[in-house]
Amino acid sequence: MPANTITQPSRARLRGSRIVVTGGAGFIGSHLVDTLVGKGADVLVLDDLSTGTKINVNCSAKFVRGDVTDIRVVRECLRDSELVYHLAADATTRESSMGWLTPEKTLRVNTVGTLNVLEAVVKLNQDTRIVFASSAAVYGEPVFTPVTEQHQTNPISPYGVSKLAGEKLVLAYFLELGVKTNIVRIFNTYGPRQSRYVIFELLKKLQADQTRLEVLGNEKIVRDYCYVSDLVRGILLVSEGSASGEIYNISGENPVTIGDLVQVILRQLGLAGRTKVRYTGRSWKGDITKMVADTTRIGVLGFRPVVDLEEGIRLMIDSEWWQAESKGADGII
Repeated sequence: MPANTITQPSRARLRGSRIVVTGGAGFIGSHLVDTLVGKGADVLVLDDLSTGTKINVNCSAKFVRGDVTDIRVVRECLRDSELVYHLAADATTRESSMGWLTPEKTLRVNTVGTLNVLEAVVKLNQDTRIVFASSAAVYGEPVFTPVTEQHQTNPISPYGVSKLAGEKLVLAYFLELGVKTNIVRIFNTYGPRQSRYVIFELLKKLQADQTRLEVLGNEKIVRDYCYVSDLVRGILLVSEGSASGEIYNISGENPVTIGDLVQVILRQLGLAGRTKVRYTGRSWKGDITKMVADTTRIGVLGFRPVVDLEEGIRLMIDSEWWQAESKGADGII
């Protein structure tokens, strides 16, 4: 990691800025777009809708359906941009097993897509800043927790490898070509519009049957969950700072076992003591048993999560999105 000194951010102007969000129709990207639009930014969303949906895109943002592996599309979208949040990726799902079922696609989209964003800025000769959305998956199975940004990177899945490759490209373009880049390593995030992963799957299972619940893995697996609005605030803090070439963990600073997570969900649904829970004892290839973030570095920028797990689950359940999802509303994800 470049040994730049972390400084308090000098707030960049967002109102009126031309900002591109790749993957802006997805879960995290769409919440980021909503916040940017609310701050008066001129936002363009580039997304191929492979996992996102047009319904998620804020009506005040310009939308371009396209693939980040197409350099011509990327270059045109980034023309005259001042800031790019690069979130587009071959998103991991339980079905794709962290990229094991489609490793070529995962590596191509996540690596070539990132290269294209960087090359577009260079070829356009623009002073565009880039925030690259990486993942805690780059660490692999932690040697120690909480995991600092200096922890060794030893990914154990094609997805983690692809994200680490993206990081190396981003840092190389910063160090050698002066492209203004920063990296955020995102830990487990949840909230409305997240129609996959553990919390959503548990809610859907309980919607179908409140008497019993089967949970993949065991109750001792530990994760560090972050509510999506806290994550977005963290990403904005990184982009508003004056430093470049930095890496920041972003998490909810709220590590919890899967067993405790299940109990939180049951309490919020009024099912505590009423649902029989069974753990399968096995998980998917590439899963990690304990992942907890050290957020000291981004804390220097002023980051403090404000939504704890109990409140976050309640907000997710009470959201219009979940109410529609639980009624089977077509197309709302």
